[in-house]
Amino acid sequence: MSLVARHLEANGLPTVVMGCARDIVEECGVARFVFTDFPLGNPSGKPGDAAMQQAILGTALDLLERAWMPRTTVQTPYQWPDDAWRENFMRVDASNREELARQGKERRDLQARLKKS
Repeated sequence: MSLVARHLEANGLPTVVMGCARDIVEECGVARFVFTDFPLGNPSGKPGDAAMQQAILGTALDLLERAWMPRTTVQTPYQWPDDAWRENFMRVDASNREELARQGKERRDLQARLKKS
C-alpha cells in the first residue's frame, strides 16, 4: 500500500495511508500517514465501533487537507482494550510451532490448488 501511495503521489494524486505498522509505513516514506496503535488489520478502529471509525477517517481527511510538511505522521489517540495482543504478536515458540506449521501448510496447499484452477 505504501509503495502504491508513493507512486500516486509522484503522479500528482494526494494520498493518506491509514495503518498500524508505523515502522514499515514510515520507512517507505509515504506523504501522509495516520497511525493507530492497534493490532494489524485494524487501522480504522475497533470492529463495530462506528464512532471511532468515523473519527479516524475524519483524522485522515483532515490530514489530507492540512498536512504541513512531507512525510507527515499523525497518531490517533485511541487505545486497544488491552495489550495482550503485543505479547503474542509474531511469537513463535514451542507452544505454537506445530500449529503455525500446520496453518502454513494449509495455506500453501490452498494457494497451490487455486493456481491450478
